[in-house]
Amino acid sequence: MAALRSTSARLFSSATRPSLRFANAAPIRGLATLADGNLASNHAAPEDKTELKSFQIYRWNPDHPDEKPKMQTYTLDLNKTGPMVLDALIRIKNELDPTLTFRRSCREGICGSCAMNINGTNTLACLCRIPKDDKADMKIYPLPHTYVVKDLVPDLTMFYKQYKSIKPYLQRDTPSPDVSFSRGTAIVRTCELERSTRRLTM
Repeated sequence: MAALRSTSARLFSSATRPSLRFANAAPIRGLATLADGNLASNHAAPEDKTELKSFQIYRWNPDHPDEKPKMQTYTLDLNKTGPMVLDALIRIKNELDPTLTFRRSCREGICGSCAMNINGTNTLACLCRIPKDDKADMKIYPLPHTYVVKDLVPDLTMFYKQYKSIKPYLQRDTPSPDVSFSRGTAIVRTCELERSTRRLTM
């Protein structure tokens, strides 16, 4: 029994136990790189390339009559801007210069509120696409041959007078048979008809 105990003691002694240390093993490359702080730099995601575009915009403020009109330049990253000139103007006003003034409404090329002169052409800012292949600055002016209210806002008083003079709406060839019939009369007659119908159905 004593001999068996001594044999087992020799088998599990510290001299015969397997070692878990790798004295001569090379360090694991991934762990060493991570410890050195170079792993992130080796596998870093590529930075987004900026696509800059400059816009020269006509500026004039009637509150400062002593200052002459001028062209002010704004630079935007097209990767963070919508495709239309109106998108650029809105971003300039929201993020760079809240004093920039212009008209806009439907953004669908219907109302004509954002009409202005862009690169020498009278067009709508909501329909004018920003050219990405052209690196030249875009020049934006108010509509020509009109008085300027402020910045890109023209005075359309004369335009609406001319618009009204041509009567651009449907017109009858003959006068209405019931000239005195008004909207109020129509509402009263409709209510009377509904009451009479309700009495008949009850």
